[in-house]
Amino acid sequence: MKLNNRSIILDAASWERVNAKLPRYDVNAIKQKTLKEPIWLHFGAGNIFRGFIAALQQKLLEDGLADRGIIAADTFDYDIIDRIYTPFDCLTLNVTLDPDGTTSREIVASVAQGLRADSSDADQIVRLRKIVASPSLQLISFTITEKGYMLYRPGGELLPVVEADITDGPDRARHAMSIVASLLLERFKAGAHPIALVSMDNCSHNGEKLRSSVLTVAKAWREVGFVGADFMDYISDEARVAFPWSMIDKITPRPHKTVERSLTDAGLEDMAPFVTSKGTYIAPFVNAERPQYLVIEDSFPNGRQPLERAGVYMTDRETVNKTERMKVTTCLNPLHTAMSVYGCMLGYELICEEMRDPDIVALIKRLGYVEGLPVVTDPGILDPRAFLDEVVTRRLPNPFMPDAPQRIATDTSQKVGIRFGETIKSCIAQNRDLSGLTAIPLAIAGWMRYLLAVDDELAPMPVSDDPLREELQARLSGVVVGKQETYSGQLRDILSTASVFGLDLKVTPLADKIENYFISELSGPGAVRRTLHDALM
Repeated sequence: MKLNNRSIILDAASWERVNAKLPRYDVNAIKQKTLKEPIWLHFGAGNIFRGFIAALQQKLLEDGLADRGIIAADTFDYDIIDRIYTPFDCLTLNVTLDPDGTTSREIVASVAQGLRADSSDADQIVRLRKIVASPSLQLISFTITEKGYMLYRPGGELLPVVEADITDGPDRARHAMSIVASLLLERFKAGAHPIALVSMDNCSHNGEKLRSSVLTVAKAWREVGFVGADFMDYISDEARVAFPWSMIDKITPRPHKTVERSLTDAGLEDMAPFVTSKGTYIAPFVNAERPQYLVIEDSFPNGRQPLERAGVYMTDRETVNKTERMKVTTCLNPLHTAMSVYGCMLGYELICEEMRDPDIVALIKRLGYVEGLPVVTDPGILDPRAFLDEVVTRRLPNPFMPDAPQRIATDTSQKVGIRFGETIKSCIAQNRDLSGLTAIPLAIAGWMRYLLAVDDELAPMPVSDDPLREELQARLSGVVVGKQETYSGQLRDILSTASVFGLDLKVTPLADKIENYFISELSGPGAVRRTLHDALM
């Protein structure tokens, strides 16, 4: 059995025998109408989109609440389009993994087309321009990771690709934000139709980041004469071009061998995962947990789909911000980051395996319940303690969720300021005694120790990708695990970097605590484990 349109239409009985739920609508009719009158374009064609967002639109299609699907594009990893979308007719096999070991399978067919957002490919870029110029388009959404919105190097200078985009102009845009700005220019030329651009990435104030980056590129083009003041007026007016904020939460880990094996045993062909040329680990299927949350600011100047009927919380910006703060600064993301760096050093390859480690469980429980909940932001639409309970008791321990600490540890430098810095700042604002914090300084010390690329048995250990990895490792130069005497204060300057931690930690009592934990974790084999255990006793 092959995953394609012909198979799901002509061999539906075989799919039903392997318990794969088929779409309950005319797939070809929906695709044709979507291509003719698009309503939704999405950038970032990876697993979170395929496993969550595309499935939301499928529900609306099946319930008769929508008559068109989504067009997906990727600005970075074209292999995803060429090897995952095109050969499988844009279908995805979603496999939901429950804590009790049961699974469910669903074929998602709501994606009508997959495109490479590549300005050097004339046919693809012309197609994208036509889509964005269409008056029917209501929404452009994004799951491109927080790095996709970054225009500047850590030192404050523009990235070379962005500099080139500003010099070369809209027709040769290469960076994701430059591509978006150039497509909005096409929409402006076609009648300045209203549109909403919704970042669904897992980062704070994502709509603000998206808007700022798009406007930055456009302003630079304005200064060199590529666009006029009228275009700037158009994209600056949120009554015409809106940038709603959102909060998203669903764990979609790398495709796992056990899931692949179960599909192959059921008679499905070509299910093997592969690594793209850009390092994305992906497969024709997506394995994911069942819990999912999406909260979106209800600001859509050209109308929208009834997303609330698919389980999306449609609300105001303040509530989105509160929900995002609850999750990102207290109830999930800090736990993930802390356990990921320690999990890597302690030799774990799965998050669920870490949840059988008493020391790691003690770390995240203290981080969430003791240090986070007292200063948590309550959004009103979700209960923080109930959310945290679900994370600790159901989501993280799920033995059938093949998520890896190595994946979670990616880009930690872009996360710690929000995941730990915000709680620290909340404690300061409420005049709480910072000396009572243990899990947060342990997490930061653990990250610094992790950057030394040596595990707790003193064996070499890979360090996940991070835009500041080389810089931070250089600043830790000279520190040797197993030789505490090689530490001579290298950590102090790093801890004062407010752009990383959200504040200057050196002016707080936490700096000494972090430094002491770090030094303790340098003492030799097993030092990471001992430090973690002793601090949490």
